[in-house]
Amino acid sequence: MPWTDAAAWTVTALILAALGVLRRHWARLPSLDPDPALPPDPPTVCLCIPVRNEAAELAAAMDSWLVQDYPALRIVAVDDGSTDGSTELLRAREAARPDRLRVLRNDALPPGWLGKNHALDLAARQPEARDAEWLLFADGDVQATQELLRRAVAFALAQPTDILALIPGVDAVAPAERVVLPLAASAFQLLVPPHQVPNPHHLAFCGVGGFTLVRREAYEAAGGHAAAPLEAIDDMMLAHRLKRAGFVNRVARGGPDLHLRMYHGLGELVRAMRKNAAALPAWWLLPLLLPPVVLVMLAPLWLPCTGHPGLALLLWLLVPALAGDVQQRMTGRPMDLLWALWPLDALVFGAGTAWAFADRLRGVNHWRGRDVKLR
Repeated sequence: MPWTDAAAWTVTALILAALGVLRRHWARLPSLDPDPALPPDPPTVCLCIPVRNEAAELAAAMDSWLVQDYPALRIVAVDDGSTDGSTELLRAREAARPDRLRVLRNDALPPGWLGKNHALDLAARQPEARDAEWLLFADGDVQATQELLRRAVAFALAQPTDILALIPGVDAVAPAERVVLPLAASAFQLLVPPHQVPNPHHLAFCGVGGFTLVRREAYEAAGGHAAAPLEAIDDMMLAHRLKRAGFVNRVARGGPDLHLRMYHGLGELVRAMRKNAAALPAWWLLPLLLPPVVLVMLAPLWLPCTGHPGLALLLWLLVPALAGDVQQRMTGRPMDLLWALWPLDALVFGAGTAWAFADRLRGVNHWRGRDVKLR
């Protein structure tokens, strides 16, 4: 068999296997009870929200948390030097709901910290958080239905749980988002086997920036965000530290009742890949990993050149059909014809990863206008 045939069949097998694993993981992802009952005296929860220039999505996100039907909820939002109107949005809502929301303004980022980690650490040290039994970490662009927190707490109380992550639905609006984000969201679910996350003998763990609920005592025992102030993938690494310390990690479905628009347009998508790829522990392997990953993602384009147009067509159709079905269920939205352009994701992945490698060579992490030096 010529090496081109071997490459064609190998790549096809890898993609089909990945689709099979994705579907298997989706089938095993637990769902929240639609209308659970809480104990007469429900545990207190402090929602910690970091905000830096989130005005486009902040109003809807904050309003969704302020109307939660969970009775024992307080919210601490840390305005991390916003300059786009986020400050005014937060202050208006604080004035309207001082019983539920308190806003802190922070303009100075100490050396040795990433902005989001410092904001969450600051929020977790406030009286509302210290008095709470549970801490909830959620980004400033996440929206939730009115009963979402009640359902999540009931899920956590129904079984041994120390840290619970909910996977949100991802809203895709601009064309670049509609092409890239469904496959990126599927890749995350592919890599995290939900049935193994609670298994203390398995390496799988899960934290999600959109929704991570953690017992305050467990958070403090693991050192909180102060234990890894320069960790860009803070949500996943917090779950990793807690599970390694012996605490119980669980993951469940949040979308479509929990959803967010993560990025706005192609530029933000590339910059996000730049930030996250630069945070990988083995970042020096990026130049070696990038070519084979891009080769796999571009398979429908080069398979016909190897004499396998049938395999190219199969992959071109199956990836958006099977991965897209998962995204339809997670977002509650119909299939998008732009998903057929999924091989173009390789260009975003390649550009962001190459940029991330350059950042690491400079010894910095860049996000939202900040270059932070890494130790």
